[in-house]
Amino acid sequence: MTGSGNGRPSTRRFPRTLPSRAATALVSACLLAGCGALPGATGGSREPVTVMTWAPEGTRATNMPGMPAMAEAYARWVNARGGIDGHELRVLTCNERNDPGGAADCARRAAEQKVVAVVGSYSQNGRAFMAPLEAAGIPYIGGYGLTDDEFTSFLSYPVNGGQPALLAGNGMQLADACERVSLVRPDSVNGDSLPRLLNSGLAQRSHGTAADIPAAEDAGEYTATARQSRNRAGDAGGCVTAALGERTANFFDSFRRLPPDGRSVKVSSVLGSVDQPLVDRTGGASSPFEGAYITGWYPEADDPRWDAMKQVIREHAFDDDRIDPADAGVQTTWIAYTVLRRVIEALGTDDITASAIAHALDRGVKVDTGGLTPPLRWRYEDMLGTPGFPRIVNRDVTFQVVRQGRLVAQKDGFVDTGPTLSSLSTA
Repeated sequence: MTGSGNGRPSTRRFPRTLPSRAATALVSACLLAGCGALPGATGGSREPVTVMTWAPEGTRATNMPGMPAMAEAYARWVNARGGIDGHELRVLTCNERNDPGGAADCARRAAEQKVVAVVGSYSQNGRAFMAPLEAAGIPYIGGYGLTDDEFTSFLSYPVNGGQPALLAGNGMQLADACERVSLVRPDSVNGDSLPRLLNSGLAQRSHGTAADIPAAEDAGEYTATARQSRNRAGDAGGCVTAALGERTANFFDSFRRLPPDGRSVKVSSVLGSVDQPLVDRTGGASSPFEGAYITGWYPEADDPRWDAMKQVIREHAFDDDRIDPADAGVQTTWIAYTVLRRVIEALGTDDITASAIAHALDRGVKVDTGGLTPPLRWRYEDMLGTPGFPRIVNRDVTFQVVRQGRLVAQKDGFVDTGPTLSSLSTA
């Protein structure tokens, strides 16, 4: 329709082209055969699927820019292959800003944009984002695992055991190696739960409790905290473990700068606070993490089970330096999108909705992650069921150690923290 000289829309009609006999015959044949949409015709094609991935970027605390970047690369990959079961995957990203208001804003935006799921995301502000998602009926698939809400909300589908499994596993790992243990953790609501988790793992091996040392999560240096942690680790055979997110490197830099006092104290942490990129940045084999005990969720970064993810990054990340395949956040996002893909394929429908995804997960869609985790399923009987984190379905962790600048397996296979975590409900 075009404008006319008097400012009113033109009503000029265009001749209508009648279909040829060949086209008419083709349409009739397709109707009889029940085939899908004809090329160029409207209707019958599968609807796009829109999801969101959020993480903090550019903040003074922990930043996870690789997670939304991995989500975008995943979308480019599956769309180049025809989408997920014929659905184009559209990924929205949001900067959560490590702030409750930012997390709530991202969740409200997800609802406004009618996303069918929030996938592979990072936030410490579960209370702020979970309520808006629940109100909109949007499932939260494969969160990083930092908050209690991720393991209690009926719309959360975690792919790992989160901080609970890591800290409980870290206690199990250190119990056999350390006479005494100091835990340096954030002075925050989330940090307050970590000593109990670590101590549950230590108790499984009949070890004494750790010294609890709260610290500011956004400090530039930690000299006083480092000195206190070393002193409380004892005179011989002690260990200091730290879980400060992105500031863990700052802490251990302060720790290694302490004047020698004749004691040899081993260091430790959990994946996400220490990973291969951090070891590389801080000197590799000469970094303060050489010899450190690390508890992770997944196989070490050099394991061939990550090859598929690495190929996607090489071919579809376009040299995006935010994505490091050894980063635990990137790995979690990959696994979370693996879950999304499996669910959409299982639904096999033209229109994918948030409620359909949640229903399929609740009814027991089983996800094979290629050995990166145990097979994942979120039926009631698959869940851990403890009061604090009932929705944990993957209780496994891995024990790793830094040798010659590389994170390698200290113990083959996975270690089940389920009995340890279950013991917390009776403690």
